[in-house]
Amino acid sequence: MSSMRGTVWIVATPLGNLGDLSPRARETLERVGVVLSEDTRRTGQLLQLAGISGKRLLSLHEHNEEERLGEVLDLLAAGTDAAVVSDAGTPLIADPGYRLVAACRERGLTVSPVPGPCAPIAALMGSGLPPYPFVFLGFLPRREGEIRALFRQYAALQATLVFFERKNRVARALEVAASVLGERDFCLARELTKKHEQFINGRLGEPLAESDGLRGELTVVIGPPRAAASSREEVEGLVRDMAGQGLSPRDMARTIRGRTTGWTAKDIYALVLERGAK
Repeated sequence: MSSMRGTVWIVATPLGNLGDLSPRARETLERVGVVLSEDTRRTGQLLQLAGISGKRLLSLHEHNEEERLGEVLDLLAAGTDAAVVSDAGTPLIADPGYRLVAACRERGLTVSPVPGPCAPIAALMGSGLPPYPFVFLGFLPRREGEIRALFRQYAALQATLVFFERKNRVARALEVAASVLGERDFCLARELTKKHEQFINGRLGEPLAESDGLRGELTVVIGPPRAAASSREEVEGLVRDMAGQGLSPRDMARTIRGRTTGWTAKDIYALVLERGAK
């Protein structure tokens, strides 16, 4: 038995485009003694496409992660390096691996991430909605009451919500979201990084466009609550309060813009000039 203990590498793999497999991820998968995968057949296909052969694969998914821990910890203790991969994207992000990582940390074993593709981040990148702060909810519960309770937990946060949902449940999930969260912008990201990648933007409470073409799992992004625009009276009051501070109209407009919502610096600048002319 080796005196050196193995390392667990958490390896992000492509969402659908093989070109997103990083050189470091490829080198790690080639080097480790065992690959722990959510679906060994799917991972086997990925390795074949990447030109990696002869690799030992062990399944690690939500139904067997707890019972697989002992075997994996024994391999690590014997000096075998292991890579954890999910079906696509970044492991642990709504996928298996957390229990293994926690067990390794408790035992002082080395765990190292190999970052790469991640569906929630990719969806945020292309959604056109505020990217931060955001809360990732994972997969929504199956029951409507549980979905409603989940949304209620985050309804008051000024944050973008991101979650996974299947095509046959997404319309109902958005209806529940509208009833709990109110009027907000949303985006459905489908086929991320693939040939038919698509971002469908809409507003909660309105009919879902292009729903017939949806397939598989979707990444849903719901924007934060819409802040009510500052009233003209509120903006005029700030103009009066700052009138004696010696600021130029342009600097005054920029300062007031940071203290209000729904107004552009250009509109405030025009109001400053208007008020100054009277």
